Amino acid sequence: MFTPLNTFPVLGLPVHLSDNYSDWLLNCIEHNQGVHVVTLNAEMAMLAQQESEVAQVIQTAELVIPDGAGVVIYLRFRGKQQQRCPGIELAQSLLEKFAPISSSSPIIFYGGKPGVTEDAANYWRNRIPEISILTSHGYLSPEEQETWKQTLKTQQPRLILVGLGVPRQEYWIQENRHLCPQAIWIGVGGSFDVWSGIKNRAPHWLRENNLEWLYRLYQEPWRWRRMLVLPQFFIKALLS
Repeated sequence: MFTPLNTFPVLGLPVHLSDNYSDWLLNCIEHNQGVHVVTLNAEMAMLAQQESEVAQVIQTAELVIPDGAGVVIYLRFRGKQQQRCPGIELAQSLLEKFAPISSSSPIIFYGGKPGVTEDAANYWRNRIPEISILTSHGYLSPEEQETWKQTLKTQQPRLILVGLGVPRQEYWIQENRHLCPQAIWIGVGGSFDVWSGIKNRAPHWLRENNLEWLYRLYQEPWRWRRMLVLPQFFIKALLS
């Protein structure tokens, strides 16, 4: 039987609590339950404070995972010992588990720059030869968009990874998930860049110490303005 997960609010946004999100999602697939997965971090939580449309998407998603260190720390402040679940790691786990059925129901990679998404798919094809992946970059014309949507409707994939950046990917999923109502839809941000080799993830010890955000700032110093929301998030976490 399909069982919803318990939630706990983070700045008014529901975060689902689990020690195995991928198994829960596989259970959803077995019960033909479509799911929109939101990977919540502090930056996205603060954006939701400013933009009600972002908050609405998060609140209506069937699964909101604690992607960012700030979200996990917020939960721990309130007695919830939830482990962080980076979206890229959840996606990787699902790719491995969906590979055997992808010949009849291809996995979708949508987003990223031209060439990058196909390189990301090739990484997985080399890693798991039997995996079947359909790709499209995120710079489609309106006419190409309609053709791509028709492809999704025809193929009826069960796993769709969308890398358009926050909040564009969340809006796109909400607008188009009716095309494949039994699919798992995940906004994966820059995961295609990592799988294609353009960018690297932080070393393991940084990830384990909730400092992956610092490595991202090192790789992309232009993000410093966006990182200013982090102290704002922690002030709200302490005061709320």
